[in-house]
Formats: sequence, structure tokens, C-alpha cells
Amino acid sequence: MATQIVTKSKLGVDQVEPALTPTTEHLILPKKLQLGDSKTRKRDIPEGLWTKCPSCSTMIFDKELDANLQVCSKCSHHFTIGSRERIHSLVETCSFEEMDADMVSVDILGFKGASTYKSKLDAYKKKSTLKDAVVTGIGKIGSHRVALGVMDFGFLGGSMGSVVGEKLTRLIERGTEGHLPVIIISASGGARMYEGMFSLMQMAKTSAALAYHAQARLPYISILTHPTTAGVMASYATLGDLILAEPKAMIGFAGPRVIKDTTQAELPPGFQTAEFLLDHGLVDAIVPRKEMKERLVEYLNYLTAGRQAAAR
Repeated sequence: MATQIVTKSKLGVDQVEPALTPTTEHLILPKKLQLGDSKTRKRDIPEGLWTKCPSCSTMIFDKELDANLQVCSKCSHHFTIGSRERIHSLVETCSFEEMDADMVSVDILGFKGASTYKSKLDAYKKKSTLKDAVVTGIGKIGSHRVALGVMDFGFLGGSMGSVVGEKLTRLIERGTEGHLPVIIISASGGARMYEGMFSLMQMAKTSAALAYHAQARLPYISILTHPTTAGVMASYATLGDLILAEPKAMIGFAGPRVIKDTTQAELPPGFQTAEFLLDHGLVDAIVPRKEMKERLVEYLNYLTAGRQAAAR
């Protein structure tokens, strides 16, 4: 507390000399030390440097996340990954030859809504740097040349329109002609509503191409990632000789709420997850992303052993 020294002036009037210790009301403190600012402010984290894991809430350095193939190092949560990054993680360096790279969707129905189909396509092309929701081509995984198609959920939710169906059909036919195994990695919300029945026709077209591929006794491996649903799940995604899935991927036809309202029954725990489908026989194996390339080489060795022996 400030002290005061009282002296008498020559006029007999008491005067108060300045306080030796200044009062706090005149004291200007730095912002960090201001009185009354007792709440701790959250530190601003620059964007593009850290990512919070939605499963365990761990803050992960983005460079570390990229090096780990977008998998949380603490809880193994699998983040969504783009088609280009996934291809790069699987095929041998400089071995991938892309097919039909310039094929683009058209607004055949003249769709109009809150925004036009054409404006949606233009926005996603600019945002994702892709022409559509799938990248297809021929590449090498280990010593095996394969026909590889990888869907990208970042382009209109990985929806299957005419271009997706046509590119995958051409890929399968190319694999059949070249006696190559076909691998399709799915990540999709289903058929593309902007194209109506034209998108639904792709289910039959891709399935027919796979039937001819099977008649040639060539292997087809389907890999299901988060999420794989609706028309894609009801067609080529479930037609594999071997069906693999990433951990905890959501896999199903309709959403849980729709199924619950339709059946009027409580859904079992873990419904529509990769683990649930593995227990019930729809999925053959759950393979973590970091092990996918190694496991694919093993599966391809097994599935092509007879053909390789006949060729010797």
C-alpha cells in the first residue's frame, strides 16, 4: 500500500508529498500482465502445419502425417487420401501410365438446382485438379503389371457418373485384353444424381465388363475405403475375387438412419464398418494402408501363380 509523508508548510497548511510507491491505478502494464485478464487465451495455430485427429484428438504435424500416408501414428485413424497420393503409395516409381486423362463429364440432362451441374464440375476441377472422380491406368505393383483404378472422394463425393463408369469399363477391358489383374480402389457416395439414369447405367456396364474379365480367368481385387456406399457398393465394389478394406471404413448401401427407419429395428454395434462386414463374410481381409502394397504383392503372387507357371 502506498505510504504518505505529511509535512507542514510555511503557511501552516498540511501538504501531502508525492507517494514513494505509485498506486496501481496509474500503472500501465503490458497486455500479457494487465490486471483482470486472468483467462488464458488459446494459442492460434497456423493453418497448414498441424491437423487434429478426429479419433484421438492428437495434434499431428502435417509433414509427419504425409510421411505416414495420412494415418495417425497414435491411434491409426485413416484420414481420407487423394487418388494421386494413393497411386504413388502403391505403384513402382514412374511405372504408372494414365488412361483417358482428358475424359470429362457433360451436363446431358441440363440439371438445374441451387447451382448447375456445370458450375459444380468447374468448381471441383479447380479445387481438386482432377477431371473427374476416378484415375485409371496401367502400372506395376512389385513385379506385377496391373490395371489400376482409384476413386477420389474429394471430387463430388466420389460419385459415379458416366465418365467414372466409362473409364472403369475401359480399364477392365484393357486388363482383359492384356491378361492383367484388375484392382479398383473405391471411395464413393454412390451414383451421381446430376446425371439421373445415366449414372445408374454404369452399374450394369462395369459389372458386365467384370463378368468378361472373370470368364478369362483373370483376377480382380476390390479395395473398399471410407466411405464406399450406394450404387458403387451395389456393383463393381463387391464383385472382387478378393475384397479388401481399410480399418474402420464405412461400407454399405443405404445410410444407417434409412435402414433403421425402414426396418424399425435397432442396428447392431459397429454396423456398416469394415470390421462388422469382415465378421459377417462380405470382406475377406482388413489391411492397414501402410501394409497395402506389400499385401497386394502377396495376393497377386497367389492369384497369378497358375498363369505364371503355364507361361514357363
